[in-house]
Amino acid sequence: MKLLKTIAYGTCLMLLSTAAFAQTQTMKSSNETSVEDIYLNSVQDVIITELANSQDYDNKLVALQYLEDSVKSGKVSDEQKVALKSLAGEGVTTRVRQNGRLMNNFPDIRAKACDLLGEIKSEESKNALLTIVTDDAEPMVVSAAIRSLGNIGINSNDEVLNAIEFIQHKYAALNPTSSLAYEILDAYEKLAPTAQDKRPMIESVAEIASNYKFATPVRLKALNLLKKLQSENN
Repeated sequence: MKLLKTIAYGTCLMLLSTAAFAQTQTMKSSNETSVEDIYLNSVQDVIITELANSQDYDNKLVALQYLEDSVKSGKVSDEQKVALKSLAGEGVTTRVRQNGRLMNNFPDIRAKACDLLGEIKSEESKNALLTIVTDDAEPMVVSAAIRSLGNIGINSNDEVLNAIEFIQHKYAALNPTSSLAYEILDAYEKLAPTAQDKRPMIESVAEIASNYKFATPVRLKALNLLKKLQSENN
């Protein structure tokens, strides 16, 4: 994967370097560092965008590697945010079909992108994740989106808590999944201080605690959270 990342970067850099060479050569030495930084950042944005928009699965993985590096460094450009949101909706909000077959359904790509969006604590990231929670049908992806919503912590007018509550009822009825229930409980715990009305959340947690289709550790976590929420709500 590192080799693939190096090749992808090198190929795009070669395509762009010729046009930029004449410009950088004319800059004064005192400005060379800043100009070079701006240029390299621009090149990286182009690379990430091209890789993210590629139909090749491996290229999308490489794009996620670049994006993860940017997120860790705390320097995510607007272009990179667009690429990240695009990858989070790969195969759901953006569909590519060939002979009627969906060609870009990559749940692991979406899940990783959702996790990275959770590190960018903004209204924009929150809105993108709410779309994924509503539209995606893969528990793994929905779990990642809910985990990230809890990490972001934005919950204006209980919109995030209401969305999570809806998902909890939906999956409890159709496809009870312990891993998803765990992430829901974790998000509830993080978002509880922001709740305007805790009663729907408390009822949702109680449903998880009493549903024996979930693994015992998940139900125990629900019971402990239920006690905590009830004591805070009294």
